[in-house]
Amino acid sequence: MTKDKLPKQFVMLRKKHSKFMEAVEELGKVVREEGPLDEKTTHLIQLAAAVAIRSEGSVHSHVRRALNAGAGPEEIHHAIILLTSTIGFPNVAAALSWADDVIEKSG
Repeated sequence: MTKDKLPKQFVMLRKKHSKFMEAVEELGKVVREEGPLDEKTTHLIQLAAAVAIRSEGSVHSHVRRALNAGAGPEEIHHAIILLTSTIGFPNVAAALSWADDVIEKSG
């Protein structure tokens, strides 16, 4: 994703709090590299966590990241629907619509 396509809030945070955002981004990089999971899998796990806490912005972000790491729409949808028995159908349905916002723009 190019810088001009980043969410406005993210760009603003980066501008106003550059050291903080650099630390957050570095933490994300370090935790993904800390274990044996590949990048695609780590983003699918983080996507599931974003869905579980109903964070639309994080869902958008991790769908973009998962796509960039090689995940396909079917894998993204599967990662989300796996949560149905844990977080309930209404939450999963909402998350699928958030994921599709990004998937449709990427196609």
